[in-house]
Amino acid sequence: MVDVEVTPASLPARADAAARLAALLNLERRAREAAGVAELGFVALNETRQLLDYRQAALWLPNERGDARLALSGLPRAEINAPYSQWLERLFRKTFAGLDASTRVDATSLPADLAQDWAQWLPAHGLLLPLARAGDRLGWLLLARDAVWDEAEVALAEELAHAYGHALALLARRPATWRRAFSGYRARRALVWLGAAGALVGLGLIPVPLTTLAPAEVVAKAPFLVRAPIEGVIDRFEVRPNQVVKADQALFEFDTTGLRNKKLQASGALALASEEFRQSAQLAVTSDKGRLDMGMRQGEMANRAAEVRYSQQLLERGRVRSPRDGVAIFGDPADWIGRAVRVGEKVMEIADPEQMELLIHLPLGDAIPLESGARIDLFLTVAPQTRYPALLEYASYRAEALPDGGMAYRLKARFSGARPARIGLAGTAKLYGAPVPLAYYVFRRPLAVARQWLGW
Repeated sequence: MVDVEVTPASLPARADAAARLAALLNLERRAREAAGVAELGFVALNETRQLLDYRQAALWLPNERGDARLALSGLPRAEINAPYSQWLERLFRKTFAGLDASTRVDATSLPADLAQDWAQWLPAHGLLLPLARAGDRLGWLLLARDAVWDEAEVALAEELAHAYGHALALLARRPATWRRAFSGYRARRALVWLGAAGALVGLGLIPVPLTTLAPAEVVAKAPFLVRAPIEGVIDRFEVRPNQVVKADQALFEFDTTGLRNKKLQASGALALASEEFRQSAQLAVTSDKGRLDMGMRQGEMANRAAEVRYSQQLLERGRVRSPRDGVAIFGDPADWIGRAVRVGEKVMEIADPEQMELLIHLPLGDAIPLESGARIDLFLTVAPQTRYPALLEYASYRAEALPDGGMAYRLKARFSGARPARIGLAGTAKLYGAPVPLAYYVFRRPLAVARQWLGW
């Protein structure tokens, strides 16, 4: 037997190898314990970082439907209509779908129409891992980062992808068919199928209201916008966010050091012009030249006096007051203090707490036909058991871009019954459209996806 000498230099390497092995075993166990495809996708996208270092990850499952076929790291749900999602879908379909082995990819290995956008959406180096079982490709996992992938990391990733593919094959397995369930009962099977088909047809004709869900927020109705009256730096706030204010109450104040200095300079210039005018007035008694000079000095004194009045007006504008009673709505004061603002820039809103409305962002993929006055139910996050009824008043003509990159229609509604406690609460709005057959309600989204794919 040969004794292996353990040196201090080899200890960190062994500890790192043990940690990687433990992480690999833990991820394989999490994959086996996943209760569904969504949970497995979360493990593959986010928890793989326990073993491999990467910045972004994307999971493509072509056999899933709708938004479920694409999942992104760090997001609970990928918006399939977003530009980033559409680019990834074209990338997987046109380039990666034919790859059977793990491959290191970058912009140079892509077609020109996809390579030009790689740097905009992904880091420089990517690692593509097919998820397969018995030769059946079930999906692809893309890991991207700024550093090059070495051989050891690729080997670990391939082993982990094999475990993910095995778990995905089990989770995607369909239950036994009704044909097997009714084997041995051929005489009854036809009647059962006919009865089930008739029941399904009758059930599909039942009229139900077409509904959809969208995020919503309680906002002020027709608030007064408090804008910066001068250009400068905000020095301090006299009120707190969501504080009740009265008309003419001080709201915030600018740093007026520069304005005070300008007023002192203008006052000094006015005093000098007044003295020069006095001297010219004395000479005008005995000299024609003095009378001509007196007129010029008088004009100069008037200009200086106007500068003093203008400086005083700017100083008065530097302390902004509330134009009416209401609630001051603005962000964290720490984000404003010391910040330079332009003339007319919005700083806060003064809203009547009794005047509120519902603002809804309806995602583009969940849009349904809605008429003015359509019924809406709001369920707040802080009180999901309470329903707040509202009626639709306004819907934007076209979808708008959201901060998260998605597209949504902007809707506004007025409350028709009980109202929330205050402005600023958020929740989920349920929107009701016209009655439709139950079959249309169930198959509306699949039909929309089919039209996008088939173009009919």
